[in-house]
Amino acid sequence: MRAAVVDAHGIGAFLPGALARHGVESVHVRSDTPDVHLSGRAQGGCAVEIEHLGDVAATARALRHEGVDIVLPGTESGVLLADALSAALGTPGNGMTNPLVRRDKSAMAEAVRAAGLATARGVTASFADELIAWASELDSWPVVVKPRASAGTDHVRFCHSEAELRETFTAITTSTDRYSGANTTVLGQEYLRGDEYFVNTVSRDGVHHMVEVWRYRKSPVDGAHPMYDYEEPVPPDEPVVATVTDYALAVLDALEVRNGASHTEVIVTDTGPVLVESAARLGGSHAPSVVSRFLGTDQVDCLARAVAHPEELTGGRLPRYRIRSRLRYVTLINPHDGAVLSDERFAPVRALGSLVEIVLTHAEGAPLPRTVDLFTSPGYLYLSADDPERITADYRRLRELEQHGLYRAPLPA
Repeated sequence: MRAAVVDAHGIGAFLPGALARHGVESVHVRSDTPDVHLSGRAQGGCAVEIEHLGDVAATARALRHEGVDIVLPGTESGVLLADALSAALGTPGNGMTNPLVRRDKSAMAEAVRAAGLATARGVTASFADELIAWASELDSWPVVVKPRASAGTDHVRFCHSEAELRETFTAITTSTDRYSGANTTVLGQEYLRGDEYFVNTVSRDGVHHMVEVWRYRKSPVDGAHPMYDYEEPVPPDEPVVATVTDYALAVLDALEVRNGASHTEVIVTDTGPVLVESAARLGGSHAPSVVSRFLGTDQVDCLARAVAHPEELTGGRLPRYRIRSRLRYVTLINPHDGAVLSDERFAPVRALGSLVEIVLTHAEGAPLPRTVDLFTSPGYLYLSADDPERITADYRRLRELEQHGLYRAPLPA
């Protein structure tokens, strides 16, 4: 059996290796998305690499020649192309009534709302005055403003005034998104109050399997940029897990997700769960080996199993997660301009008693931008301890180190 992985970068870099462990060969499809926005290389190797040059029919013919049985996105940049190639090949894929709903956040909200599910009040604005008029009528601040196809919180802002709305609208519409698409319009949404969760799932032939549920904590950077701070898995017997899972699976049905992985973000408000967004691909920047060690399973392995042995998913035999030990995933945040990554500076971080693993996503010695979104984060780490106060103390120590020189030049000799 052969699977094509479109853009096996980021978390998708782990997918070819996981597929190989279950007896599935991989073919890598490199999309025409500029490589500057992609990170990591496929781990475990691919039998063939095919470069997509914009012609879906030509790429589909190449995949047919290679005997590909299923097409999967490795990361966000591969979502729409994987859908198009699946449809062209006739292999298991997602519904094609309106595939844009799995990428465009405005169309996504409309599809979810049409299915009778709760969504945030919002507007798609082509002009700043249109956005401002909507916000004035909403009369609830702050307002969330983002590109319609944002990723990794790029250009997402919390706006507290009409002046900030106008400034943010201009900043977005004079830029491109992370995959070089023009931002001709922006999405404004009401700010949702409540705890935020993500639900990672895998699907086969329209049957969904919940892999894990985590609770987010986000904090504003510079008062306006919502930034991932840390996240922790939620014990599966907590009632909120069933609440957000039922809602997330209904969202997948509304978006015609039938095959592959999904990452759905939900805020539980006073009136119930409301969608933030849903991505039809693997969830975020986690280390599968660490997640599996602490939860007993991980999304990458579950997806590989669903590809190699779909009856395990449709028959309800994929592993269920359980928390073996407390775990916290912490996003690294560089608060300074003019910084660099230095391995030597990380010595006190490696000395933290609860540290499990550090993953750095920028090269040592290279200029490090101030963190305003996931793409400008230096990386992430995991903390674990039986005593939650130990995790909290080490987390606070990390944030202190970041404020006082962790990302500065190497120590003098």
